[in-house]
Amino acid sequence: MNNLLLDIQKGENKKLEFKVKFPKSETLAKTIIDFSNTAGGKLIIGVDDNKNIIGIDEDKVFEYEEKVASIINDLCYPTILPEIYIQNINSKLLLVIEVFRGALLPYYLKPKGKLKGTFIRVGSTNRLADEQIIAELQRQRLNKSFDEEENFEFNLDNLDLSIIYKQFEKIDKRCDYEKLKNLKLIKTLNNQEIPTNALVITLGKFDNSSIKCARFKGITKEIFIDKKEFNQDLFFNLEKTIKFLKNHLNLYAKVEELQLKEEFEIPLLAIREVLLNAIIHRDYTRNSDIKVAIYDDIVEITSPGNFPNGLNIDDVMNGRSELRNKVIANLFRELKYIESWGSGIEKIKNLCNKYKIKFEIKEEPNYVSVIFHRKKMPNIAGKMPNNSELNENEEKIINYLEKNKKIYSKDLIEILDLKERTIRNILNSLVKKGIIKKIGKTKGSYYIKVSNYE
Repeated sequence: MNNLLLDIQKGENKKLEFKVKFPKSETLAKTIIDFSNTAGGKLIIGVDDNKNIIGIDEDKVFEYEEKVASIINDLCYPTILPEIYIQNINSKLLLVIEVFRGALLPYYLKPKGKLKGTFIRVGSTNRLADEQIIAELQRQRLNKSFDEEENFEFNLDNLDLSIIYKQFEKIDKRCDYEKLKNLKLIKTLNNQEIPTNALVITLGKFDNSSIKCARFKGITKEIFIDKKEFNQDLFFNLEKTIKFLKNHLNLYAKVEELQLKEEFEIPLLAIREVLLNAIIHRDYTRNSDIKVAIYDDIVEITSPGNFPNGLNIDDVMNGRSELRNKVIANLFRELKYIESWGSGIEKIKNLCNKYKIKFEIKEEPNYVSVIFHRKKMPNIAGKMPNNSELNENEEKIINYLEKNKKIYSKDLIEILDLKERTIRNILNSLVKKGIIKKIGKTKGSYYIKVSNYE
């Protein structure tokens, strides 16, 4: 089957746009520009939005080709040189304008100038680029990343470098000041040593380098059960976020070869890889944080910024790796958080396939989100119900135990504002469900959460 026909059957996407008729000059120019700024692509004239091949008038072929070249020359800057050709499919002619990602980023509409005329491709739509995206495109033109730029806001004397040294100690590797310079975490400028953005970000000094976590009740953001914000160094944030997820994901037990094996409903290794990608590849120029949201039906991890350097979802799913933050990525690789470039997504796919977890990636205008779909699993070996199956008072008790390890019935009189008899009934219900257990039989008895709920 014709390759172009196969593309058409997939529908519009980041690298493909259809027009049933020859578009207005500015509309055509915008599409050419956003393909040049993003991942390249094809504009096909003669196909409608429903992927039906309508074709163009044969008598208009040469007129259209000349018109396209004229529009691009008059409205686009810097110079864009696409391939313009005719494709015959099922005896119908299509005009194809194939654009390749440019090297002279950013491209923009001449009449509107760079700030108001730069466009990028997000999904199947054309979007006006803001100043942050334009600055990122300019860095890409120079093959530089934001994290390797010098940061003049912080003084090295006020930064705790031992945080990174200790990370190297954990893997029995030595790290000193000179190594930080070799890793481009510190640069020398005019005989003065200055931290790079990568160092400041890694140590958690950027306002937007935190991770915000929330467990919501139900499938919307209307009511939250628990929330945490981790805003220290990147290693601390990663560790605490994984702990937060462990506290709110279901843990199931099953018998394997006469052994009781416990595992989370979503493999923690897959979640860890997604969090690592979010930390390493996010856009730190955006005033936004990584967000982890747990609902009854999904777990969603959101990372600020679009795919870097013109990547699209197909590229990502096929393991192609493009580094937005080269210094941070290299640091995490040195620390053995990363095995090899592009291997993470394959690991995630394999784990999700193994455990039959639906997993998807979405690119929105200003962020990328990864979604794991939760599934109901049978109660095995005394597994407790999901938090969503508990009532409000039961959830309050569990949340208290997650923070304080044990609870006395007298404490609940103030926490729940209920009578002692009602509190006793709630505690007995949680004990029967296997979620908590009572320690002691006297007046000094208390309750703890059972181990396989933690």
